[in-house]
Amino acid sequence: MSQERKQTPGERVAIAEALYRLVSAAVRQQPRQISLTSASTLATVERTGPQRITDLATIEGVTQPSMTALVTVLERAGLVERRPDPHDQRVVLAALTAAGTDYVRSRRRAGAEAFARLIDKLPPDETATLLAAAPALQQLNELDAERRAAAYQAATRSSSTTSTPCTNGA
Repeated sequence: MSQERKQTPGERVAIAEALYRLVSAAVRQQPRQISLTSASTLATVERTGPQRITDLATIEGVTQPSMTALVTVLERAGLVERRPDPHDQRVVLAALTAAGTDYVRSRRRAGAEAFARLIDKLPPDETATLLAAAPALQQLNELDAERRAAAYQAATRSSSTTSTPCTNGA
């Protein structure tokens, strides 16, 4: 197949479905000490730095009261801490603790190791195919990071214009 040939919509859907099934299986396989929303929230804070709870709620697609409760649970577990915003002392930010950072990184490492074990079971020609696809997979990751960054920017712009600082940690 020539590199110049565009894939048909059906081929793109087949690739997307295969990737989605693989990622879904990886998520289901991970041990669950915390909910998926909690893990996603920790990863968001690791990626973006300390955040207002209202911004986290918007980014994660949950209500502000739900995010407040989730951050309280993560705080009690020692994975996040509330700290004042250095730019506005009325605002409270949720930030990862060292334990939270360790949790996110160990979860990511465990996921990568699970994929590596699966890759080890492939024949050499299929492993080589995956290796050749690695740059495209990295590009997909970068495109998704850009999409998330744009969503984050939109969320923080809208919440900064529609919300008032909260002094009770919510």
